[in-house]
Amino acid sequence: MTRIPVLLYHPVTDDPPAWIAEFAVTPRQFASHLDAIADSGRTPLTIGALTGHLAAGTPLPPRPVVLTFDDGFADLAGPTAEALAARALPATAYLTTGALAPGRPCLLPPAPMMTLAQAPRLEEHGLEIGAHTVSHPQLDTLRPAALRRELADPKAELEDLLGHEVRHLAYPHGYNSPAVRRAARAAGYASAVAVRHALSSPADEPFRIARLIVRRTHTTADVRAWLAGTGARTAPYPDSLPTLGWRLYRRTRALLKGPEFAG
Repeated sequence: MTRIPVLLYHPVTDDPPAWIAEFAVTPRQFASHLDAIADSGRTPLTIGALTGHLAAGTPLPPRPVVLTFDDGFADLAGPTAEALAARALPATAYLTTGALAPGRPCLLPPAPMMTLAQAPRLEEHGLEIGAHTVSHPQLDTLRPAALRRELADPKAELEDLLGHEVRHLAYPHGYNSPAVRRAARAAGYASAVAVRHALSSPADEPFRIARLIVRRTHTTADVRAWLAGTGARTAPYPDSLPTLGWRLYRRTRALLKGPEFAG
């Protein structure tokens, strides 16, 4: 089976806020990862290109790899996009619209963020834009009306800003369920990425594509292992009983406390 590393990055910075530090990498780490990807012989794709091949049933390019970025941290529209462009590496950026406009309600804790107005700049550097909800909630705990808003509103806003359709979604912290996946399809998305801490594959599910979340503790050797198709299991596979139990617990808690940050 073809194993496809879909890497998930958050901020690239030497000084991340404490709440996201576990999922931040330094610019030096990031540059080393990008060099490993460029030297790996893999073909870098956006999520749109990957899912386009899978939907059409056309052969994938040799040994694909996908880079994704969640939320829209401040570095993304500057040095991170420039580092990708310098190596001709495409990527997909999933933007949390409520976090990129001052004064809007959002569950993401404070952090330096890019602005919505900078989204076209990402495209100029070769990044594809996807949606990452409005407020970054645990989607699988929301009531149907709230779920529809979190999926439809960022799609519409980004489309108005960019002047073209936005077809791809990332679930905050990967939280999803059969109902969330059905709602994502109904909202007009062509794909959605989860986390799953696994390699993807041509048999993966288009509305919960597996990603490998890059932590600050991951070394370049870890990234090279993923690029070699090792170091993680391969999706698709069914949810485990602990995953189902954790979802039930979070839903119960959300009924009592309201929507919570997915992180």
